[in-house]
Amino acid sequence: MVVLCVLPFALLALVLTSAVAVPAWLVLGALALCVAVMLFVAREPAETGVEPHDSVEVVREGRGPERGVPEDLILQTVDVIYPLAQYRLEDHYVIEGTLLMEPDAAYAELGRRFDGSALVPLLQETGEGRPRLVLAPVGALPVGALPAPAQRPSRAWVHLALLLATLATTTWAGAAHGGVDLLAEPGRFAVGLPYALALLLILGAHELGHYFTARRHGIAVSLPYFIPIPFALGTFGAFIRMRSLAADRRQMFDVAVAGPLAGLAIAVPALLIGLQHSTVVTGPSAPGMMMGGADVGSSVLFAFLAKAALGGAVLEGHRLVLHPVAFAGWLGLLVTALNLIPVGQLDGGHLVHAMLGHRAARVVGVVALGTLVVLGLFVWSGLLVWALLIVLVAGTTDVPPLNDVSRVGQGRMALGAVALALLLLILLPVPRALYEAFGIHSPYL
Repeated sequence: MVVLCVLPFALLALVLTSAVAVPAWLVLGALALCVAVMLFVAREPAETGVEPHDSVEVVREGRGPERGVPEDLILQTVDVIYPLAQYRLEDHYVIEGTLLMEPDAAYAELGRRFDGSALVPLLQETGEGRPRLVLAPVGALPVGALPAPAQRPSRAWVHLALLLATLATTTWAGAAHGGVDLLAEPGRFAVGLPYALALLLILGAHELGHYFTARRHGIAVSLPYFIPIPFALGTFGAFIRMRSLAADRRQMFDVAVAGPLAGLAIAVPALLIGLQHSTVVTGPSAPGMMMGGADVGSSVLFAFLAKAALGGAVLEGHRLVLHPVAFAGWLGLLVTALNLIPVGQLDGGHLVHAMLGHRAARVVGVVALGTLVVLGLFVWSGLLVWALLIVLVAGTTDVPPLNDVSRVGQGRMALGAVALALLLLILLPVPRALYEAFGIHSPYL
């Protein structure tokens, strides 16, 4: 969802720095449409009967205590968490100490003890890595892992209308990139369908990966919202709206990793199929190339897929005039990589938080942003824009699960490592060590 907010501004920067003439009213109108849809979605009531977690105030570090925790609450939890510090922040009771049992067992026991009460237990970590029990009022945050009232049916017509509108705008965009003006020749709409269908399948797979995984874990979530725009790519992407919190880090991990992997499962075959119908050219980009063409060595994964699809036809210095399906697949790789950057509320930020905890996730986020800045200075200046926009939109922290001291296990750790490796393979250009093996080189080095 965060990438959805970033793409409009990145696309605006692309328009301003390119030679393509786009009316200002069209750019501003598309941005206004995106904002209007986001505001419309934000007005939708939460399915659990409480406010969405976007507005939840979670107990943070650095806020002075107002009053202590009542003695009965300390006695009720003392055999689960041995208190070393206790205080009250507004209407939240906080006990910091040492867990006397395994994190999952501790949270399960706390859940049983406070079941039906006016307080909801959350297990977090302090800035020093010490376990912290937060007892929050039951109406202060949505509890997707606990029994909830019957959910109100989602407004399916909104999702369907946005999907059909996005199909229309992406078909128009695909036809326009193919040199067909559908306003003048509406009967040739089929020219734009390969790009439109491939892109919608990729974006839809990504969001449905999140959706079905969240539903499997009992987390309240909306159907995907597609955002249509009447120029350029034809869409600002798609997003789902999480209406409740993950119960633990395992659920947080599963929901985060499902989207990128599902999107790649469609994007990679689409790219391979499209590459077989793409044109290999030499020299710089030329007029008529879709988005200026693609440098084969600009991405390790893209170079590998290009060699797999085209073999010896792709050599050093070559560029590809992408077939519409290949272009959609290339966009799918880009969207996946951007989502996997381990910062804040991006999918990668959720992954690292689930794998390593919020303290380590903050450190990794700073390192990731620093890496983007370095690559932006010495490899591709566009990454500087992405680094800035990610900080402004995604921030450096995310919303923790109810049990934020749980562990994900070795299997999920391995899968998370694979997902982060895919990020590097997509974003990093072909290194010198692989020049001979690939028969190509990076256009940046």
